[in-house]
Amino acid sequence: VVNFENVSIQRGRNKIFDGLNLNLESGKLIGLLGPSGAGKSTIMRAIVGVQSGIKGSIGVLGGNPGTGELLKRVAYSTQSSSIFDDISVKDNLAFTAKILGAPKSSVTTVLSQVQLNDVAKRKAGSLSGGQRNRVSLAMALIGNPDVLVLDEPTVGLDPVLRADLWSLFRELANQGKTLLISSHVMDEAERCDEIIFVREGKVIAHDSLPNVLSQTNSTSAEDAFLTLARRTNV
Repeated sequence: VVNFENVSIQRGRNKIFDGLNLNLESGKLIGLLGPSGAGKSTIMRAIVGVQSGIKGSIGVLGGNPGTGELLKRVAYSTQSSSIFDDISVKDNLAFTAKILGAPKSSVTTVLSQVQLNDVAKRKAGSLSGGQRNRVSLAMALIGNPDVLVLDEPTVGLDPVLRADLWSLFRELANQGKTLLISSHVMDEAERCDEIIFVREGKVIAHDSLPNVLSQTNSTSAEDAFLTLARRTNV
């Protein structure tokens, strides 16, 4: 579904990645984990075609990132909510549906999926940070995409809602969709089919969590990350 082949990404004079290789398969729930500034958002931006300074080859669903034919097939929810504050939640979603040519019924569907029915008529600017993040997620879901790239979608949410959203993510993966979900919360690795550990512009692991735990003789994702990070510093 997504393939990076010998990809280097430079921002100004700083090289963020050098010789990055990644392959993401369909129907997988993939956690992109690492501290702030590790390069997680850069990978995500490259997949959706909004990252500059790229050398190498990136393929997404057999095409080039950011091209028109992928508009409906690849969705991106940024860490900073990308919504219109002066209109209602429902109108934000209706506008997105119109742009994507999605049926009007999709608005009702995604409102229920992200549990926003109770604030559907409120202006988006009046919502809490967690609610605004869910509106961004709902906008990403509107077009029924094949690939969802979600940057910190559960940040600021209470534990119950966070668990509900991960159940939704699992359901979408079971339908054959590919989800790349970034987080700096290591325990979210336990919910993923695969994890990608990123640190200082390097992918230090890409495997299932059980395999990573076995390879590092660790009992938690956090311990495994620390072990791998120390190895790369040697």
